[in-house]
Amino acid sequence: MATTKATGKKVPSKKKEAKTGKMENSEFHEFFVDELKDIYWAEKHLVKALPKMKKAATSEELAAAFEKHTQETQQHIETLEQVFELLGEKASAKKCDAMAGLLEEAEGIISDTDQGTMIRDAGLILAAQKVEHYEIATYGTLKVFAENMGHQEVADLLNQTLENEKDTDVALTEIAVNSINAEAAEE
Repeated sequence: MATTKATGKKVPSKKKEAKTGKMENSEFHEFFVDELKDIYWAEKHLVKALPKMKKAATSEELAAAFEKHTQETQQHIETLEQVFELLGEKASAKKCDAMAGLLEEAEGIISDTDQGTMIRDAGLILAAQKVEHYEIATYGTLKVFAENMGHQEVADLLNQTLENEKDTDVALTEIAVNSINAEAAEE
């Protein structure tokens, strides 16, 4: 509690309010929920796109990575549903223009490259890493928003997904560096 100079009365400080999570009706909270709806849409559409990327991949290692991330993305959807529940909100999706554009770009890479080539795989990794970087930025920011509003359990769930997205990005880099990029350069 802070004391006002004018009245000498104790009033809740804004910093303390943020730490106790009493921002449910604030504009910031509404913005936060809106962004959760955005990433929820993104994950629901990514889980449909990853099997197409797996099918388009030449490398068995890359196809396996897409398969693994499909399963992880399903878990991300379930985690977001937990987040909505913790916040007392209905899990609903709002079109994510960024993800829609990234997935459209991935489809373009598939159609613009020859089947069975490492060039296609290099392009698929590029597209997938663009998606991962978008997700890393989003989950990182949403985690901090949740912490600032005192929603620590929500922040912890978002952090789990954030760490998984970072791991996926590293795995894709390793696949690219260890074989695909060099093979694509030789085609």
